[in-house]
Amino acid sequence: MKTALLIKEIYLEGFRNLGNIIVQKYFKAFAWFSFIMFFVVLYAFIFRVYTGFAFD
Repeated sequence: MKTALLIKEIYLEGFRNLGNIIVQKYFKAFAWFSFIMFFVVLYAFIFRVYTGFAFD
């Protein structure tokens, strides 16, 4: 739980001092898109390992 709170604080600190609202919204959307893509890749890798895919 401590790690999750630390990640949350880093995320909030990263967007705290951005001035332009358009830039702020763009980077927040990009950050969420990156998190989602990371979890899609992680899911695909775990699925391939679980089903016995040969990584030759």
